[in-house]
Amino acid sequence: MKPLYYAMLKYMTTVDEASVADAINALKGEYGSFKMCRPAPMQEALMTAEKNGLLEESRFDLDENNQLRVFYRVTDYGRQMIRDYIKD
Repeated sequence: MKPLYYAMLKYMTTVDEASVADAINALKGEYGSFKMCRPAPMQEALMTAEKNGLLEESRFDLDENNQLRVFYRVTDYGRQMIRDYIKD
């Protein structure tokens, strides 16, 4: 089993874009019991990946509860780095 952060990055390479909720839903089957598989830590992980140039914000909107929802997508640099350093 990969570390959750690596699994999140790999997941991001399989979708056009994803929000925190999307990433959690995609990973909860295998990582649902992990503390990082919660909204605040997942948001921090996505923002860290963004600051490191692996992801970028693609858009934002409000969810059904009028909470801000930010979507991220993998950059070209990020796709190459994730492919080179995180093996399946």
